[in-house]
Amino acid sequence: MPIDKDHPAILQDRIPIPSSSDSAILPAVPAVGSYEACEVLLIGASILDVLVHPASEDVFRTGSYEAEEIRMSTGGDALNEATILARMGRKTALNTVIGRDHAGSFLLRHFEACGICVQESCISDTVPTGINIVLIDEAGERHFLTNPKGSLRRITLHDISMPFPDAIKIVCFASMFVFPELGVRELKAVFAQVKKQEKILCVDITKRKNNETAQDMAPALAFVDYLFPNEEEAMLLTGSMDAESAAEVLFDCGVKNVIIKCGSRGCYIKNSTEAFYVAPTRPAICIDSTGAGDSFAAGFINGLLQGLSLRKCAELANEYGGKCIRQIGATVWTESRF
Repeated sequence: MPIDKDHPAILQDRIPIPSSSDSAILPAVPAVGSYEACEVLLIGASILDVLVHPASEDVFRTGSYEAEEIRMSTGGDALNEATILARMGRKTALNTVIGRDHAGSFLLRHFEACGICVQESCISDTVPTGINIVLIDEAGERHFLTNPKGSLRRITLHDISMPFPDAIKIVCFASMFVFPELGVRELKAVFAQVKKQEKILCVDITKRKNNETAQDMAPALAFVDYLFPNEEEAMLLTGSMDAESAAEVLFDCGVKNVIIKCGSRGCYIKNSTEAFYVAPTRPAICIDSTGAGDSFAAGFINGLLQGLSLRKCAELANEYGGKCIRQIGATVWTESRF
């Protein structure tokens, strides 16, 4: 019997593996809900992660290495936080940049499945969707291979839709120092608009890229209600030797509430009236730290939306972060709720 070369099963073998640079034409993006109906807005990166666990340098000696798990997942600080909040029942909007390509199509399906509100303007015809290879070692620590031409670091002031919808209660910028085109002047413009509209401003950060200091960033930090650096990021930015000293410097720069993520020790909080540690209620074994800080931030924001006290928000943030590191992937721990 002759082989039908056009049979779908045969054609499937000839379909090339999609990449972020593919020029596939995506259909127009239907609004998943509306920004006007949302209560929290996340601004930042949305990318595709390829997770490898455990990763070993042996592959460079042997040419091949068997990892226990290799899987695709959504990623990026803002998308991780948006995914968690949406799955927790929050009406969530996302201001991001993705490409009009196969990886972008993957993310669009995720937005729709989670009920994350996006706008057509988030899709770029010129910037490919970012794809990260995340190598997770035996200790659960992450090592990244990134594409500098992808969408991960490409958000500009022009990409941020302002003014913000009236219904939005909290705007979270995730994360400071990720986007080269958003320096202190641009961040000040965005943050000032948030406060002009009398909304709560939360800001996550990553490691500084150009030796910036807290004083350099003070014009933007002065608008921040809740800042979420981890201990290393806070110490680098402030030149301090510990979380308490770093929090003091950041508070002096105008941040209303400094919340420093301290890993297994929980977090340290500093504001105008109090300073204290909040320890996790249960120890957590770290399998993968990918997205732990994003889960922490999402937990804190969810607490704010519930009207919880500062301490209760921190306890919820610790809980979310602890659940995240017990599994491979930034938001896998929320899938059972979805």
